[in-house]
Amino acid sequence: MPQAGRPLMTASTTRAVALPSHPIVFLFLILPFGILAGYLSVTIAYQLSRAGVGSTEIAGLLAISYLPHTWKFLWAPVVDTTMTPKRWHVLATSLCASGMYAMGVVPPTAASMPLLTAIVLLSNLAATFLAMAVESLMAHDTPDEEKGRAAGWFQAGNLGGVGVGGGIGLWVAERVAQSWIPGAMLAAVSMLCCAGLFFIRQRDTVQHAEGVWQNMRDVGRDLLGVARSRAGYLGLLICFLPIGSGAASNLWSILATDWKASADTVAVVNGMLSGLVAAGGSIVGGYLCDRMDRKTAYGVFGMLMAGCAVAMGLAPRTETTYILFVTLYAFITGFCYAGFSAVVLEAIGGGAAATKYSLFASLSNMPIAYMTAVNGWTNKHWGASSMLYIEAAIGMAALGLFIGVARLSRRAAPAQVHVPEAA
Repeated sequence: MPQAGRPLMTASTTRAVALPSHPIVFLFLILPFGILAGYLSVTIAYQLSRAGVGSTEIAGLLAISYLPHTWKFLWAPVVDTTMTPKRWHVLATSLCASGMYAMGVVPPTAASMPLLTAIVLLSNLAATFLAMAVESLMAHDTPDEEKGRAAGWFQAGNLGGVGVGGGIGLWVAERVAQSWIPGAMLAAVSMLCCAGLFFIRQRDTVQHAEGVWQNMRDVGRDLLGVARSRAGYLGLLICFLPIGSGAASNLWSILATDWKASADTVAVVNGMLSGLVAAGGSIVGGYLCDRMDRKTAYGVFGMLMAGCAVAMGLAPRTETTYILFVTLYAFITGFCYAGFSAVVLEAIGGGAAATKYSLFASLSNMPIAYMTAVNGWTNKHWGASSMLYIEAAIGMAALGLFIGVARLSRRAAPAQVHVPEAA
């Protein structure tokens, strides 16, 4: 497949290697990203709640953690134009590990919330650079025929890391007297993940043009090239459409009473189990994406998610069916995460990979946000089953729209101006 945009380099190009890295290496490289998210959202949130901090304050802290991830595409060109992705990964992982340790040292009290908020914000800012470094390495060191598998292992590390940081972090926190020990342990695990860089065979991923402004102009041209290509604008369209958004998972705890699920069941099924199941789904989904057209695969995954939602709405409301369908939904969500990343990797090609992937990733949060709001409204006014049916119907309508645009763009393709293939 032709590269979607002009390469970042002006005088030279990415140095080719005989053998690419095994896709599993991206699981370990992105693991600290998920560990940080899980440690904050589960372990720290639980400790704050147990210390008497209000739910509003805890929710505000978690909301602050998402802020850098929403706007990370604005500073993504820094990764594409300075240092190397490997150096960025080590630096960002070190800062994330320091942040986790600091979160554990700060007493979980209301008086400490301003300091804890600052640590959370800075740690998640560092996490955006960590993710961008891995995305750049993945884009440059993965051949076209393995982009699906790389995407699957990448998302498995992301989702599995949440389970490690939340589940294991909380388990340790409940068994030790010193609150800093879980953060220190997870920080050490995160730093060990940097060893995965030794298994990245690509070296000197990008040789930058001389001059910061020239680098920035090259990034801009590269990004514009993606937006003008068919694969690029179809990928951007996928970001906006609620195909396989997985938004219902944000409301499982609220729906638990409708299915007569106990608090313990909700904690287990929606905690580490869902994370591990979703990670497994990502790996399987990634391999499937390498065996069929990746946009088609993403559409099929969206259909499976819609079917799961409808089946759950029709099934008897028992705790057993709750466990079954929440777990199945998590597995399919892993499919969709891998499918999304595979489509994005195919669309962005090489060049300014961190900037391009970050733009896609930032935009992809939009359908999750608005579908969560839609699901909450429909559940309140029409009940749980109607919520599931409406989510499925919206997903299928979005898939139909995407298929229509894809077919129209294929007919118009001969009249388009094609971007030359990168050397």
